[in-house]
Amino acid sequence: MSGKFVERKKLAGLVARLKKAGKTVVFANGCFDLLHVGHLRYLKGARALGDVLVLALNSDASVRRLKGPARPLMPLKERAELVSALECVDFVTSFPESGAGTTLRMLRPDIQAKGTDYTADSVPEAALMRSLGGRVGIVGDPKDHSTTDLVAKIRKAYP
Repeated sequence: MSGKFVERKKLAGLVARLKKAGKTVVFANGCFDLLHVGHLRYLKGARALGDVLVLALNSDASVRRLKGPARPLMPLKERAELVSALECVDFVTSFPESGAGTTLRMLRPDIQAKGTDYTADSVPEAALMRSLGGRVGIVGDPKDHSTTDLVAKIRKAYP
């Protein structure tokens, strides 16, 4: 993995220290198995919400459960290397679950960033974030940049 990749348990201690030092920690998550401009705009928007951006990537098994057996398109190690190169991302971790609840409980960020396909109330972990003393922030490009749609377009063009 990259120098920005940190295992969740170790990252929890690091996040606690950053928060104690007065830093606002923003958490973003997703599969990111085919990086596109929608992802970049989402991550830049997430980083703008605070001082530190933690990006949690779904593990390969988690992506398969969510997206089907043909996904991810890139293994976790490569996805982590790619997103770690983005200057707006401070730390990268991964999680094996289908949802981010366990990781949110471990890290206790100030803000959970989600894309414009959500509203603050429709985010599955919104109640959890409130119970942790945090909030949800909606960020990114309002245009539809779906990896699933992009993959379908490519498969149609190159059967």
